Amino acid sequence: MPQKTDRELFEAARQGDAEAFGVLVRRHQKRIFRLAVHMLKDPAEAEDVTQDTFVRAYGALARFDGRSEPFTWIYRIAVNLSLNAIRSRKSRRAGPAADDPRIEGQLVDRNATSGDPAGSASDRQLAAALLDGIDSLSETLRTTLILVAVEGLSHGQAAEILGCPEGTIAWRVHEARRKLRLHLNEHGHGSEGGNDP
Repeated sequence: MPQKTDRELFEAARQGDAEAFGVLVRRHQKRIFRLAVHMLKDPAEAEDVTQDTFVRAYGALARFDGRSEPFTWIYRIAVNLSLNAIRSRKSRRAGPAADDPRIEGQLVDRNATSGDPAGSASDRQLAAALLDGIDSLSETLRTTLILVAVEGLSHGQAAEILGCPEGTIAWRVHEARRKLRLHLNEHGHGSEGGNDP
């Protein structure tokens, strides 16, 4: 039996099939959590946002108009909740902490576990500098870059999630990468070998 599409699951959930919504949650939960971790830098807070995203999506099933794909609609809810959490913080951290979960994610994503302690330390420093640069971006550039460069969404999908034209997304990604290159150069991590964000 072929796997149901997100749209088919959404329609079934709108008709009262709670199991269909459960399938959607299982299908997208890890991606939403990863997005929230990258935005919030705190796994516990990201877990709360992830859970709240699906609770809100379930409560708003009747309001989903079908103009966008269900997963982009869920992403938009997660992005908005993450941004709200960031805005509600009373104080911001100065930079990525040594135990920032995103550093480990960067190292694993880049297969930096080569067993070379010097290389591993260098990779860790580069990952910390990269994350510090991402954190220094404006909220708009940071969110766009996370959706496109970290989450791997297309410019069209990011445009749909953020409610702006695709050309704006392309400019934001270009500008964010330009600023990250400057940040990395200023912190001694020049463009020496393809670590371009």
